[in-house]
Amino acid sequence: MKYLILIGVVFAVIWWIKLSRPSSRAQRESSDDSPQTMVACAQCGVHLPEQDAVHAGSARYCSQAHRALKEGSV
Repeated sequence: MKYLILIGVVFAVIWWIKLSRPSSRAQRESSDDSPQTMVACAQCGVHLPEQDAVHAGSARYCSQAHRALKEGSV
């Protein structure tokens, strides 16, 4: 009988701990990882986040080298 009570207490403590801390899914949903706008490089066509792209007018490039190649200033 005392082992049943001990097992019940252990399960109750585990259940209480799981309820008291947020789940990993809730942490992932609350993070600031919002979807980013992807753009294609005007030279090679590779896709990258817009914030990482090199801007030249309305064109977007993956690197300064591709910008120079496309604009002919090699």
